[in-house]
Amino acid sequence: MKKALAGIALLCVPLAGLAQSESYTLDPYHTIPHFQLEYHGFGTITGRFDKAAGKFIIDRAARKAALEFDIESASINTADGDRGKRPRSRDEHLRTGDFFNVMEFPRISFRSTSVRFSGDAPAEIEGQVTLLGVTRPLTFNVERWVCKEHAVYKRPACGGNATALLKRSEFGMKYGIPSISDEVRLSTLFLGFRD
Repeated sequence: MKKALAGIALLCVPLAGLAQSESYTLDPYHTIPHFQLEYHGFGTITGRFDKAAGKFIIDRAARKAALEFDIESASINTADGDRGKRPRSRDEHLRTGDFFNVMEFPRISFRSTSVRFSGDAPAEIEGQVTLLGVTRPLTFNVERWVCKEHAVYKRPACGGNATALLKRSEFGMKYGIPSISDEVRLSTLFLGFRD
C-alpha cells in the first residue's frame, strides 16, 4: 500500500509543476510594435506595424517563460500612405525590395530562446528574429511587467513594455544608410490574455 501511495505521489509531482505554467495569447489591439530611427540628420522618425499576433507561456514561481510572435510586414504604417502627386508614398516604398520586400517576406517573426527574470517578472527576453529571410539573435529588455485582472475586460492578463535594438544592414536592408540610420529601435507593449 505504501509503495502504491508513493508511486501516486511521484506521478503527481510533474503535474503540480505544470499547473504553475500559464498560457497567454497576445492581444492584437494592444500589441503594436513600433520602430524609431534617425532620418537624414533631421531627427527621429517613427512607424508601427498594425498587425501582430503571438503567444507566451509564463511560470512565475519557476521563473520560466517563452514568447513567440509574428508581425505582418505589409502592415507597416508611418502615417504616409497617401501618395498625392508623388509616384509612391513612403509606406509604399517601405513595402518594396528596398526595405521590407513584403511580397517575398510577408512576416517578421521572433522566437525566444531564453528569458531572464528579476523576481517573478521577465526582465530580458533573448531569442531569434527572422527578417527578410535572415535569422539573427535579438534581445528585448522588459521595462516593466504586470500580471493582474484587466480593469476593463475582467480577465487575467499579463503584459509590459519591451525594447530591442537591431541593425537593419545585418538583414540585408541597406537602402539609405548612413543618411537613414542603420540602427533601429523596436519597442512594443506585449499584452496577453490568459487562454
